[in-house]
Amino acid sequence: MSINGWEAMLFIGINAAISVRVSNELGSGHARAAKYSVIVVIVESLLIGIFFMALILITKDDFAVIFTSSEELQKAVSQLAPLLGVTMVLNSVQPVISGVAVGGGWQALVAYINLACYYVFGLPLGFLLGYVLNWGVQGIWVGMLWGTALQTAVLLVIIWRTNWNTEAAQASERVRMWGGVDEDLSPTLSH
Repeated sequence: MSINGWEAMLFIGINAAISVRVSNELGSGHARAAKYSVIVVIVESLLIGIFFMALILITKDDFAVIFTSSEELQKAVSQLAPLLGVTMVLNSVQPVISGVAVGGGWQALVAYINLACYYVFGLPLGFLLGYVLNWGVQGIWVGMLWGTALQTAVLLVIIWRTNWNTEAAQASERVRMWGGVDEDLSPTLSH
């Protein structure tokens, strides 16, 4: 999981960057630039995630040596490597599209989607697979992966169906409404 954490740091940074980029573009009324930025960052993140998944799958029998000398643990890591690979792909896209949603001002919607996907779907599925069907750690992991996959799919559909012109108009209106009143800030000279 340390490898997954290392990869996640990259996408947390991209999450923040795309959130700021989308909010700035929408607030400036640049719908096309916001949409283009979203497409570029999603494709870029997906390709990086696929690269990391391929790296994990290619080195699945070897990379555990970095963390342990136990052959039993190395074998267990090798068996879990496909799940780690899928996790890395999902965790490359999911935080980025969450950043898009936050930049678009959809924080409340994302919170409800997170709750439903993880707590209503992913965790119960993980419990069912892990404990009821006795899949163990793989079952718990698969359940959480399905929760992440569902969240990713729902957010991608929302982003795909977004009318960016409408979003830009709404953001520009919010900027005008909450931006405050321009005051005369010219310096005064006193002797």
